[in-house]
Amino acid sequence: MIPVVLAHGLYMPGSELALLRRRLTHAGFAPRQFRYRTLVHDLDRSAERLAERVAAVPGETVHLVGHSMGGVVIYKMLERHGAARIGRIVCLGTPFTGSVSAVNLLRLPGGKHLLGKAMAQANAEAPARRWDGRRELGIIAGNHPHGLGRLVGPLPEPHDGTVTVAETQLPGATDHIVLEVTHLSMLWSRAVAEQVIAFLQNGRFERH
Repeated sequence: MIPVVLAHGLYMPGSELALLRRRLTHAGFAPRQFRYRTLVHDLDRSAERLAERVAAVPGETVHLVGHSMGGVVIYKMLERHGAARIGRIVCLGTPFTGSVSAVNLLRLPGGKHLLGKAMAQANAEAPARRWDGRRELGIIAGNHPHGLGRLVGPLPEPHDGTVTVAETQLPGATDHIVLEVTHLSMLWSRAVAEQVIAFLQNGRFERH
């Protein structure tokens, strides 16, 4: 079974990915959870820890799945540590080109502390982000507009309640698909899990 390392998003503990991990197991993969401190550590520290986690996983190939900021941590790890042993990568609702929600949050009292170091760095580095094509990257975005991101300010449509579809579009990515899910419900969605599995198996999302 090919191992898959999953990286959670901002404020998340990793347990919210349990159903996706179970579905990956049923599909013949060996999922492993990577946990990191989303508010305290900057992107560089989290990327270093992810590289250490991947290095400890046995096997010739390791796939990666990242939700939201977890996808940016994956990108940073590859940028800093290379892509040796890395297979295919799927990112779910990752704001590669910057986050309007993060900008809106920074305008609120105490917003800098609520956002944390990693997300602030992710937004600052967003304009220079491009995919070099060394590995196949699939991106899943949601367009069901309900979520906590709307509480801190308006979001350009379409969006998943936290991240806009436009923010997930990374130049050079292998494939991109939009599903009717929110930023959180994509973690429990069977349709999303099926698309993650399809990309990890074939390098493309399924379109009917």
